Amino acid sequence: MEHMALHITGDAAADELLSTDAFALLTGMLLDQQVAMETAFAGPLKIKERTGSIEPQAVAGYDPERFAELFKQTPAVHRYPGSMAGRVQSLAQAVVDDWGGDAAAIWTQGDPDGAEVLKRLKALPGFGEQKARIFLALLGKQLGLEASGWREAVGHYGEDGCFASVADITDPESLAKVRATKQAAKAAAKAPKA
Repeated sequence: MEHMALHITGDAAADELLSTDAFALLTGMLLDQQVAMETAFAGPLKIKERTGSIEPQAVAGYDPERFAELFKQTPAVHRYPGSMAGRVQSLAQAVVDDWGGDAAAIWTQGDPDGAEVLKRLKALPGFGEQKARIFLALLGKQLGLEASGWREAVGHYGEDGCFASVADITDPESLAKVRATKQAAKAAAKAPKA
């Protein structure tokens, strides 16, 4: 994976791991639900520190009960440690089985276009349409992915300056803008329909 510097968590070590390890970044995206983005994307470093590895083979092969216990340690990896530990192990197993243990192959193997990368991401455990689109936007906007048509594949997440997702976070200011966009969307969704 091309080395780039992500600034998502506010923790230099966690951001460095995300910036240099494709599976760590994929895992952070998987964890990004029902917790703050910073907490989700700091999860891979906690996993690595507690298990000794964030390699897909090691994560997939870890004893599931012990792995879930590691998620519960304070600070917790996720607010739903049991189910999310299982999802991370399922993701790791899919990367091992389908991509030879190389998470970056999902977006590089065979020089795929944006639509193909999106399809590959959606095939991963825990990655629905929206999560796959956001992750593809992150690859395109911040990691230099040059897959043709990636912006079209991700829809509004590909727009420059939209501050709609983690793909747009580059510093504390942009994090605040993404939070404001998400809060406005939630408020609009809760508003009574006229």
